[in-house]
Amino acid sequence: MADHTDNADAPLQRRGLMFILSSPSGAGKTTISRMLLARDEHIRMSVSVTTRPQRRGEIEGKDYFFTDRSRFDRMVEEREFLEWAEVFGHCYGTPKSHIRDGLDEGQDFLFDIDWQGTQQLYQKMERDVVRVFLLPPSLAELHRRLTARATDSVDVIAGRMARAQAEISHWDGYDYVVINDDIDRCFDKVVQILEAERQRRARQTGLIGFVRDLMRPV
Repeated sequence: MADHTDNADAPLQRRGLMFILSSPSGAGKTTISRMLLARDEHIRMSVSVTTRPQRRGEIEGKDYFFTDRSRFDRMVEEREFLEWAEVFGHCYGTPKSHIRDGLDEGQDFLFDIDWQGTQQLYQKMERDVVRVFLLPPSLAELHRRLTARATDSVDVIAGRMARAQAEISHWDGYDYVVINDDIDRCFDKVVQILEAERQRRARQTGLIGFVRDLMRPV
């Protein structure tokens, strides 16, 4: 009789995924990202290459891969990024080899990026990408949250609100849309999406061998 119990408790080999969280400023993606990283040891934040100066307390390879503009431009020319953008005079890019190697090993990556970066990633890595967009329950609530931070001027908040509406217009470019009317409920829904996506048959690369073993004559 064949013994099918030896690997019963071993996790099946799985391909990792790229879990994208996007939202307008104040809708909760940073908070949800931090909660997810604290809860789930199997997902880690994607580390970008940047030309921004390293700040005190930041760790090379953990917060960012720091480089200069000339090196960054060479990486762009050599197509080493899955996506990249220039923001406020500094460049940020997602290194292709780092992500692809991790996915092959079953590592999940979390991305806190906007709709433009999401489009770039999806165009290049469609089968590995899961896109989640967080919406505020209303514009009035979004304005209240931005004001409650007490870190921005009235003009800055007005600018953020205008950009928020522009970003919200891209909601239909995502696989999932979650309304963040309560941070805990929103987080639970995001976790459910992640767990379901991990179980997709196409990502369970160890299933073929596992099922063949189950079908062996006993």
